[in-house]
Amino acid sequence: MTTLQSVVRRRRVVAAAGAVSAGLLVLSACDKPTPVATITVGRDSVHSEALCYNDGNKLNAKSLAECVKNSGNVESIKVDQDESVRFGVDPKIADSGWTILVNGRQFTDSSKKTYRTIPGSAFFNAQYGTQGDTNTVTIQMDETKGLWSFKLKKA
Repeated sequence: MTTLQSVVRRRRVVAAAGAVSAGLLVLSACDKPTPVATITVGRDSVHSEALCYNDGNKLNAKSLAECVKNSGNVESIKVDQDESVRFGVDPKIADSGWTILVNGRQFTDSSKKTYRTIPGSAFFNAQYGTQGDTNTVTIQMDETKGLWSFKLKKA
């Protein structure tokens, strides 16, 4: 190998090491992604990372208040009352347990499954306190370790 080839090779190695270091620096500045929750109705689905999540630790009152304040811009999906609404959660959420809230009120008991199905008609029924054309559905990780919110709109 000539001296010129070894100089070029050394520059490439140094450049590659610099690129890797810069990439690691950028990644270290990013927050870790939170577990994801998904709602599916028919062929449509929406998913979301947590509005609030403290790496699986219980959220304090201040964090929850801030979370609720920032919950206005959430994913929405149309629900026909004759269709099923399917909820899917990341195993991290399921392992802790999770509950479905509608308009801030508990709607289901806690579950440790990654998947649940509820009739669409239940989300727009005065009997369940869910009348109206739009309802906010929140998935709450047990012990209030995280919150994921969606808007269900009557189709």
